[in-house]
Amino acid sequence: MNNLIVICQSGGKFSTASDGSLSYVGGDAHAISVSRETKFDELRLEIADMWKYGTDSMTIKYFLPNNKRTLITISSDKDVQRFLDFHGNSGTVDVFVIKNESSTALAAVTPSTTEATPVPPRKRSTRKRVIQQEYPLNVTPVAQAPAPAFLASASASASENAGGFNSLATVPTEVQNVGQMKRVKLWENCITGLHQQFNNVREVRDAFRKYSIAQGFTIKFKKNDSMRVSAKCSVDGCPWRIFASRLSTTHLFRIKRLNEIHTCGAGTSTDSHPRASKKVVEGIVKEKLRDSPNVKPKEIANQIQQEFGIELRYSQVRRWMEAATEEIQGSYKEAYNQLPWLCEKIVETNPGTAVSLNTREDLSFHRLFIAFHASLHGFQSGCRPLLFLDTMSLQSKYQSELLTAAAVDGNYGIFPVAFAIVDVVNDDNWHWFLVQLKTALPTFQPITFVADRQMGLRQSISVVFENSYHAYCLRYLSEELKRDLKGPCIHEIIGVIVGHLYDAAYAPTLDAFRKCIESIKSISPEAYDWILQSDPENWANSLFHGARYNHITSGIAESFYSWLTELAALPIIKIIETIRHKLMELIYTRKVESDQWLTRLTPSVEDKLQKEILKAQSLQVMFSPTNTFEVQDFLGAVNVVNIDAWDCSCREWQLNGFPCLHAVAVLQHIGRDVYDYCSKYYTTEAFRLTYSESIKPVPTVDKPVLGESSEVQVNPSPLRRVSGSPKKRRIRSRGVVKRPLHCSRCKGEGHNKVSCHVVS
Repeated sequence: MNNLIVICQSGGKFSTASDGSLSYVGGDAHAISVSRETKFDELRLEIADMWKYGTDSMTIKYFLPNNKRTLITISSDKDVQRFLDFHGNSGTVDVFVIKNESSTALAAVTPSTTEATPVPPRKRSTRKRVIQQEYPLNVTPVAQAPAPAFLASASASASENAGGFNSLATVPTEVQNVGQMKRVKLWENCITGLHQQFNNVREVRDAFRKYSIAQGFTIKFKKNDSMRVSAKCSVDGCPWRIFASRLSTTHLFRIKRLNEIHTCGAGTSTDSHPRASKKVVEGIVKEKLRDSPNVKPKEIANQIQQEFGIELRYSQVRRWMEAATEEIQGSYKEAYNQLPWLCEKIVETNPGTAVSLNTREDLSFHRLFIAFHASLHGFQSGCRPLLFLDTMSLQSKYQSELLTAAAVDGNYGIFPVAFAIVDVVNDDNWHWFLVQLKTALPTFQPITFVADRQMGLRQSISVVFENSYHAYCLRYLSEELKRDLKGPCIHEIIGVIVGHLYDAAYAPTLDAFRKCIESIKSISPEAYDWILQSDPENWANSLFHGARYNHITSGIAESFYSWLTELAALPIIKIIETIRHKLMELIYTRKVESDQWLTRLTPSVEDKLQKEILKAQSLQVMFSPTNTFEVQDFLGAVNVVNIDAWDCSCREWQLNGFPCLHAVAVLQHIGRDVYDYCSKYYTTEAFRLTYSESIKPVPTVDKPVLGESSEVQVNPSPLRRVSGSPKKRRIRSRGVVKRPLHCSRCKGEGHNKVSCHVVS
């Protein structure tokens, strides 16, 4: 391929469009040429030299073709080659150089980084707008004047203090952190002069507020709507004024009038007390939440206190975090009402996708099943008939659980097939999930399901999928064993028992299984009896009748869905969209990777087979006129191989799906091709069929904006119960006499000095 022209951009910022795609605005750009011989270190040094960055203080990212939602990081030589593979047919491609700041506060105080997510402009009210002053929160100086610091108390009568907000606690008068002064001083540059531009009206308001804090005065907005913002100094007679308005046909704002003269002494008096409004503090909380979505309220309160000297209560931060999360992610309640629209769009853009949405009689959310056409086609075309069923709790204030069905591709990679969000995990929802899966998979071959035996699946699998098999997940089985075993010192030996249990499950032959079970019996007869009653034919390799390819646990899908537990609570629409984005990226990335493979088998299986070929060199094959052979190893042990039945007495060939070392020795001895005796699911051709279909994007341009007057189609499921027993009011027993009150002022009974009416 020819050299690729790479346009390196830095110094700007990303903004999110209404459809979720990202765009890069501002900054500088340089062009370089990258070839197949370019190493990562060379690329990093050349880019670092452009902006005089340190090589370890920057990150290089790019977009995949036709995907403007996900940024991919370049951090190794392999990443560079993948980058060239993805964009090999492009003439030019953009990469984004992001400098890693040592302190998030530096990004939080510049006006260009606030409110990266655009918000639709509010409709103008027909009523006359009442302009009120932003009631400030008093602050105390930081270290030494005139550097501003924050928050001594707040006026309880402030009209802004909605939602129960009353005041902020007092900050110590002497703050030792010198960094506070530097961070606040940066806000002095929020306003640089006339003709300064902002990306939206929210940046304008935020910059005005921060500038007033840094300069030590309070502003009062005179005009404050989606088209213009004007403010003045709140001190009567002070001429300081500023006016910014929206540029026509754009969302940009520009400062058009500015009088920088103060007669009130702002920023000059050492006794001045600069003030921070509640909205400024809310903005700081929002910025920190956007940078770290999983941060806890206490952590944010500590950071703000250390960085800005603002001391906040836990309840205040939590309330602001909830409001900011809903503003960033969208309303949790409205997200449920948008589910019918999303289901319709998914089916419209991805024909063949199975979607089913159910509500209860009161229209509350019950369950939602989704299986994309690309996943269904990939499973039936190239995956082994093996499905792993598991469940996962979602981070949400409403009751919601995730049910998953996943397969394994020919390279031992996770391949999600279907998922469902339900209000509760029970037998009925699992049965419904399997019915939907059966409808979406009109297959006639038996399927092996690996799942917990306690999830109500034993009967449902046999009823819905006839002639299929249910393999118990050994992880859940071992946890059940730990709960059921009783007795002294059991905690000291339970680890050894579980180890033997896994050995018994993996044992390929019945003799090896019995040896492991006898080892458990010698340690704990109670555990031995429990294991024999746990249906070993559903979890032991030597007794299982289905084909599960040596997989004994169902948690394989956790590697794909683990991000759900790492992120903060998301609206249900965001959860579904994020799963779809990750599936899109997974399918596209693996499709591109497989195009580079040159082997007949997938790389993982090719590596395993080569190891068996290497071990087979020391074996001796006994000649046989039939297709059944005896193979002897260097210890004299003999195994019998039947090449027509793809069978070996060691049972590794049957369990794994590719020839064991004994089968390899026989096949090489008679001049057969070893690759002809591997399962078709391990071929590169089958892998490419698995990822041959792609998931199409779902446009959100016509996404309905629901309000209070909108028709309700789906209500949220019930709120999730808080863990722990509910608090109960203490009920005094009958006959218990309450201790009477005594007044210390008049020495009387029945009241205290606070309610005493005796005049002292």
